[in-house]
Amino acid sequence: MTTGYAYRGSERLIGAVAERLAEAGFAPVEEEAAADVVITFCTSQRELEDLYFGEGGFVQSLAPGALLVDLSATTPGFARELNAVATVSDLVMVEAPLVVDDLARVDTFARDNASCFAAGEGDGVARALPLLEALFGVVHQVGSPGAAQLARAAYTMQVAAQVVAAIEADALYRAVRRSPAGSGLGDLRPGALSAAGAAVLEAVDAGRFEGAYTVEMLMAELSAALMAADDAELILPQAEAAMHLLELLAVIGGSDKAPAALSLVYGEEAECAAHGLDWTRAEQAYAQQPGDDDGWDAVAEEDDDDWGSDWEDGFDYRSN
Repeated sequence: MTTGYAYRGSERLIGAVAERLAEAGFAPVEEEAAADVVITFCTSQRELEDLYFGEGGFVQSLAPGALLVDLSATTPGFARELNAVATVSDLVMVEAPLVVDDLARVDTFARDNASCFAAGEGDGVARALPLLEALFGVVHQVGSPGAAQLARAAYTMQVAAQVVAAIEADALYRAVRRSPAGSGLGDLRPGALSAAGAAVLEAVDAGRFEGAYTVEMLMAELSAALMAADDAELILPQAEAAMHLLELLAVIGGSDKAPAALSLVYGEEAECAAHGLDWTRAEQAYAQQPGDDDGWDAVAEEDDDDWGSDWEDGFDYRSN
């Protein structure tokens, strides 16, 4: 039997998974009201809120009993809110935030490179399981509403830290080798102590800065984790620092690039330009020239309330 689904969100994801959904017996339908299941994957909280709560949103337009499966990264609190509103509207809500194992793979959303955490009430996850197993190689069932987003936030913070640490270690080696002190060091490399770091450094070495999984997606996930921490009145300096770097890369034009492109921020301006990055955007955004006395340290001293709010507000870095 064929199950009709509607999809709303990033075209990068659905383009990669549509074929295997079809193989598993899921067929796309144009109208959400005609769908047995609605799948969403957003990279801004505003988009997610509009899809569910906006005029003509899902909670108003879907037939009672319809299944909603959200693959976005958001906060545990917002996931519980979605579930509560869906329940009142006689809909079934399942949170299943996407996890990409190797951020640098060309086929990033391949089934063997993708997993999810899944949570919901009643038999919701059981109903969604055939869909989730078609999408993901591994489905981690973690409990009640909010639990999957909490697990996703914890995972995101660790991966972001590993990626940034590996890129900065590599940047240090490259900088020292270019300096007079690096004479005779040859092609010595730092290596990576984590799978995520190793995969990203391999992409950096290959100059592979494009991919289906983007900086924008990583920022959405990390921003959701930071908002979850803010809801719990917890400060996470390491995650905030990683977010600052990703925001800088996005401002200079890297939001659609793969996370490995973060290494370009530490390189020469000419190399950045060769990959379509423009430092004048940062100069305009921060009103700070790279050569000024304060350097880029001034960027890190921005009001913390301004950082990490862009995912929530749906800010488009590509318009800067």
